[in-house]
Amino acid sequence: MSLTVREQVRYWGIAAVVFLVTLWLLGDVMLPFVVGGAMAYFLDPVADRLERAGLGRTAATSVITLVAVLLMGLLVLAVIPTLINQLIALVNAAPEIARKLQTLLTEKFPSLNDDTSAIRETLAKIATTIQSKGGALAEGLIASIMGVISAAVFILVVPVVAFYLLLDWDHMVERVDSMLPRDHAPVVRRLAREIDGVLSSFIRGQLSVCLVLGLYYSVALMLAGLQFGLVVGAIAGMITFIPYIGAIVGGALAIGLALFQFWGDWVSIGIVAGIFGVGQFLEGNVLTPKLVGHSVGLHPVWLLFALSAFGTLFGFVGMLVAVPVAASLGVLIRFGLGRYKDSILYRGTHPADGPANEDAA
Repeated sequence: MSLTVREQVRYWGIAAVVFLVTLWLLGDVMLPFVVGGAMAYFLDPVADRLERAGLGRTAATSVITLVAVLLMGLLVLAVIPTLINQLIALVNAAPEIARKLQTLLTEKFPSLNDDTSAIRETLAKIATTIQSKGGALAEGLIASIMGVISAAVFILVVPVVAFYLLLDWDHMVERVDSMLPRDHAPVVRRLAREIDGVLSSFIRGQLSVCLVLGLYYSVALMLAGLQFGLVVGAIAGMITFIPYIGAIVGGALAIGLALFQFWGDWVSIGIVAGIFGVGQFLEGNVLTPKLVGHSVGLHPVWLLFALSAFGTLFGFVGMLVAVPVAASLGVLIRFGLGRYKDSILYRGTHPADGPANEDAA
């Protein structure tokens, strides 16, 4: 005998509450396991392809781990030091940039020389604040990053977790499948396939878009001669997964820096602006349609809400799980709407009152 709808809602509701409470209580502890699990999920298709090519699961996992470690080592040695140095230099240069802005505005608008000018006072306060807080902000940012994602996590815990999860991924899926309620196993499997399709289309595709755009912006801005081009490109690419925010933040930062560096050289400023224009064209017309697709089902507003809500409630770990949870909820909501449209509540008890007859009328 199947459970009633009320009983099913109660059990699944209890499971959701347990998940949220666990996430809230163990957020920092779960961080390496969440990151390791995400890495295993991303790399499982690669391991499956290597298995089909003739490697065993252990050999395929070892090859993937070795390649990942080598790439991470190259990244740490070649890119991250330069990125951190440019970030620190950008923050340290902020007071000088603010003073140049004040000088530029006073030259263009002599009335700002008046000591009682509100704009002058505001610019002075901004310059003072940046000068007093800039260094502390850079140090605090780096300290926060290293505190949340410590070297030990990436060097030891995350690779170990990812390795063992990737090694046993198929067995874990089979074990979870064997524990599904028998009456509802076909429906749960179908929903799980839909959720996996959404996640694989969105997350793997969006990460590819972020990587491609980050490389493009960084290389193009450095070739254009923009100071701090590497860090600006990295920031723009890193937050591209947030709709429109990556282009707005990266474009505003790059064009603002270009105005100070190339003031009067409008060709160079136009080149910097054009780099972001081309990037937006490529993202909207080439990268996103090819790598992410149009049928993902994650509306930008829904994604922004999920990132904001989970980030506020559960911190950094909440932002990591926001997209999978949003994708899962989207699939479940569509499933619920489908069941509702098949129900008597929607269709009614009299055929004459059905939607088809209403349309015919």
